[in-house]
Amino acid sequence: MAESNVNFSGRMLLRMLVLGVIVAIVLIANVNFISELYFTRQLTTVGYVINGGIVVIFLLGLAKIVLSLLRYMREEVALERIATRLASGEENPLKGVNAHSIIARRYQTLSRLSERYAKINHSALAAILLAVESTRSSFAKYVSNILILTGVFGTIVSLSIALAGASNLLEDIQASSSMGMVIHGMSTALSTTFTAILCYLFYGYFYLKLGDAQTNVLGKVEEITSVYLLPRFSRDSESLLHEVTGLVSGLREAAVGIKQVQQDFVAAGDSLDATIGGLAESVARVTADISQVKQLLRDGFRLPPAGN
Repeated sequence: MAESNVNFSGRMLLRMLVLGVIVAIVLIANVNFISELYFTRQLTTVGYVINGGIVVIFLLGLAKIVLSLLRYMREEVALERIATRLASGEENPLKGVNAHSIIARRYQTLSRLSERYAKINHSALAAILLAVESTRSSFAKYVSNILILTGVFGTIVSLSIALAGASNLLEDIQASSSMGMVIHGMSTALSTTFTAILCYLFYGYFYLKLGDAQTNVLGKVEEITSVYLLPRFSRDSESLLHEVTGLVSGLREAAVGIKQVQQDFVAAGDSLDATIGGLAESVARVTADISQVKQLLRDGFRLPPAGN
């Protein structure tokens, strides 16, 4: 199993934290500019409402991304744990794995299908999982789509205020409040556009990374399914054909081994025959030598022959 993106979601969360701290430092360093842009010359609450709405939408979407990344981080841990157990051949690979994780539910689904001798359609399971996970990120996608539009909406409203002030200014050239309204409208338009762009830049990057994290997890699920689970649970004709092919190959290897053992036995028998023949010759020579020694002893001691 590939190890390159094991802690992808965790790295994205860490990156989000670091980037958030950097943005906070930049904002604090430019507090005077921010105060001038957002709080000075605000004659109405329109700027506060629109900018506040943009920030609230941004924070809600960001919270959804964080929760999704935390979930995918747990999924990655479960995937690594079950992959390790399956690779080592343990009987219960779900031990220590969250029963509600994606890979645990996939394992249980394949196990039930196998017990019922049903055909396993891997493509259908992958499509269902992708559809379910896509619904989980629908809110984050919605925020990504409307976040920049909120800035456009704020700009339109602010320009409307500025045009209203300009209209009053043309009617009464001496009205200083109308000039202030024009300035307020232009300032609000700038602030809402600035807020929406900054929020979208930050949010859009991590929304794309959320998609990468989802793809990473789903890819690992399908990889484990293909490499470990389908060979274990698949009971269709194709898998049975592969099993029969494996059995035939094993029988062929066993036959070759038996033939080799038979040849070894034949060679051992030939060697044993040669050894027995040599031993018989040795025994015959020893017997002849003993007979000769006995005859010499009789002759030396002038003993009668063995028959007397």
